[in-house]
Amino acid sequence: MSTDQPNPAPKPSSEFPWWSSPQPNPSNFLAPLPLPVQEPSSSSHPKRASIGLGIALLMALVAGVLGSVIGRSINLSAGSSNLVSLHSNIERQPNSIAGIAARVSPSVVSVSVQSSNGGDTGSGFFIQSNGYILTNNHVIEAAVTGNGTISVNLQDGKSYPAKIIGRDAAYDLAVLKIEVTNAPALSLGNSDEVRVGDAVIAIGSPLGLSGTVTSGIISAKDRAVTAGSGTGESSFINALQTDAAINPGNSGGPLVDSAGAVIGVNSAIASLGSSSSGQAGSIGLGFAIPINQAKKTADQLIKSGVATHPIIGLSLDNSFTGTGAKVADTATAILAGGPAEKAGMKAGDVIVSFNGKAINNSDELIVAIRSLSVGDTVSLKYLRAGVAKTVSLTLIAKQ
Repeated sequence: MSTDQPNPAPKPSSEFPWWSSPQPNPSNFLAPLPLPVQEPSSSSHPKRASIGLGIALLMALVAGVLGSVIGRSINLSAGSSNLVSLHSNIERQPNSIAGIAARVSPSVVSVSVQSSNGGDTGSGFFIQSNGYILTNNHVIEAAVTGNGTISVNLQDGKSYPAKIIGRDAAYDLAVLKIEVTNAPALSLGNSDEVRVGDAVIAIGSPLGLSGTVTSGIISAKDRAVTAGSGTGESSFINALQTDAAINPGNSGGPLVDSAGAVIGVNSAIASLGSSSSGQAGSIGLGFAIPINQAKKTADQLIKSGVATHPIIGLSLDNSFTGTGAKVADTATAILAGGPAEKAGMKAGDVIVSFNGKAINNSDELIVAIRSLSVGDTVSLKYLRAGVAKTVSLTLIAKQ
């Protein structure tokens, strides 16, 4: 930095009217420099003396300011400056990801299972303030088949033993209960109103890392997904698809919308392979059970310990490779007295449409049926020897 002295101050002109004001009092200035002021003699002009004094004081002030600036500049270049830390207050809106996570996380729990077959972890969340927790059946299934125990860990670090109120493999849902009061139950949204592109947040304990928050969007709806532990009955989910990162251990945790309401129960992921730990990792394809279905099943489990499943009264041929869902070509494929028989369906029929939606395989048909309720009336289109027929039937409960 240059240390050249500044140019002399410009000479005053009459453009500055205060120079014509009465003579200033030098005592009004802080630390005045000793200036050679000529006292006016009896023969001097008072106005000139006043102007001269004003000019001298002005030059002293300018010199003082410039000297201070130059002195500070030299100190900065010499590395003797004081660095000041600025502390800013970040305002996080209630509907921001941070705001939603802060509200929802205390309601999300980690579920640990110990059994003769080993241990496992998953997630869950409070659906009632008296300690009822919703999770996936495959999270706690080992405790049933392996005569194990279940514990629930809260965000505050407290741990409680849990008992199973009811579970349903067909929907991959289970309800647990722990002895607490005033639990922070989450608000349940309406999954029927979810649209592709809606922002979502997943909270849970992937790989045992409790309180993990990830975000994304709804990337698809009505995905026919088969889920489960692989050791028991498979579940068929009419799933919400999301690109929010979901990994093993997220199962049973909530998928919430931009208002913090639960719209799904995280249950499954698609993966290209396994990691070095032997577990599949997220590739941005996660699936959640729609909360409308989960709520209906949870209510039934809490009331009676079991859930009902709607059926149309027929068995399907899972080996069929054509388009549609083929009724098994066996004598027992059509349930006697069931909806399909009453509608005139026969073994070998190929169902190609359900309530106006194309059916490509048997999984899609099962998922479409299970997304409805006992007593609902549906429209079904099928092919028999190349001839299309449409029938209407009412769903009944599986016995």
